[in-house]
Amino acid sequence: MPNMSLNKIPMPEQDGNVRNKNFLEVTTGYTEEMAKEEADRCLNCKHAPCVAGCPVNVKIPEFLMQVRDGNFEEAYNIVYSTNALPAVCGRVCPQETQCEAKCVRGVKGEPVGIGRLERFVADWYMQNVDKKPKKPVSNGHKVAIIGAGPSGLCCAGDLAKLGYDVTVFEAFHKAGGVLVYGIPEFRLPKAIVQKEVDTLKELGVKIELNMVVGKTVSVDELFEEGFKAVYIASGAGLPTFMGIEGEGLVGVYSANELLTRVNLMKAYHEDYDTPIAKSKKVAVVGGGNVAMDAARSAKRVGADEVYIIYRRSEEEMPAREEEIHHAKAEGIIFKNLVNPVKIIGDENGIVSKIECVEMTLGEPDDSGRRRPIVKEGSNFTIDVDAVVMSIGTSPNPLIKSTTEGLETNKWGCIVADDSMKTTKIGVYAGGDAVTGAATVISAMGAGKVAAASIDEYIKSIN
Repeated sequence: MPNMSLNKIPMPEQDGNVRNKNFLEVTTGYTEEMAKEEADRCLNCKHAPCVAGCPVNVKIPEFLMQVRDGNFEEAYNIVYSTNALPAVCGRVCPQETQCEAKCVRGVKGEPVGIGRLERFVADWYMQNVDKKPKKPVSNGHKVAIIGAGPSGLCCAGDLAKLGYDVTVFEAFHKAGGVLVYGIPEFRLPKAIVQKEVDTLKELGVKIELNMVVGKTVSVDELFEEGFKAVYIASGAGLPTFMGIEGEGLVGVYSANELLTRVNLMKAYHEDYDTPIAKSKKVAVVGGGNVAMDAARSAKRVGADEVYIIYRRSEEEMPAREEEIHHAKAEGIIFKNLVNPVKIIGDENGIVSKIECVEMTLGEPDDSGRRRPIVKEGSNFTIDVDAVVMSIGTSPNPLIKSTTEGLETNKWGCIVADDSMKTTKIGVYAGGDAVTGAATVISAMGAGKVAAASIDEYIKSIN
């Protein structure tokens, strides 16, 4: 008889006023007994709607039944058969809008904690099993992947399992993409990412760091070097700004810059010489997960007051509910229905205030959210010494500008069809480079589709 509790087993976590002063992981994970009890809430539905809600189609009921019975290694093997980065996905995927949104248990209570259990089996495997994956027999064909983020790594893993000689070209000095430069240590420990990358290397995937495709080497040159196909998974790392007065002042950052300095360059760590302003009053403009990450990071590197400034209400915030909850518990101050109109500097050109207006919500716009409307005469200022813009990103135009025959749309995103095929023969693209900023798991889903398409393409030309 399944556990018919209406509620998930609570996830243990650090106290908000303790964790906002350190970069240790906020949530500490399930114990074995907690995992088995939560997995026992699964009804093992024959039609498994949760699987359809997962972009990489993890066999969810199958792995949950193994967790329930204490067969954690087998549970991991089931997850890993379709998901190359389970420890990552278990932490950062928006399960509440994907697999868990389809869970039957969610009709009359909380859905099964699928993400928490995916994280549990991945962590358990890393801690208890020391098996190296068997390197597949080579099929003699080379594939190049541009970008060592979640989409590129997922595609690399699937192709390596099929016997391809895969080389991933990464612009930064460390593999992982947004997993290492964008998502903070307290949400996704970098040792976890490195472990996942190491597993791919054991499959035979080669990773070339500090390789800026479009500068160091071009896409066309990769074909000249014998690669049969190229998958572009370079992400969307070009920050967007509002275009308001004062954005050029000292103390105005993009969220990308702040997070890269903190996460990849470890500005919070005494042993690293990474310059970053230790601001005391910070305004973060935006309402997505990146804004939450930037605000929570700013708090941890020494800010006394951190504001989230968002022009819609909390109900319209694109950030995960969990991230909003964690931010509030850590003392982040939310200023909803507020929008900046000007950043004001002191006599030295350093940020001193941000001027804002109050907003009301009108009819829904194209995004389905209610359109924010300015309340005339509602201007006010907040004293701050740093402003972080977190209002979106777009793909870097470098690859497009150096690759003949590669079409992009008006937002600079590479045009690709459902098979991830681009307008250039032999070139595929997916993840944020195609969709603009989206989720880790959707990027991984694109990587899986691209791997299958590339395999089919190479077989067709040989």
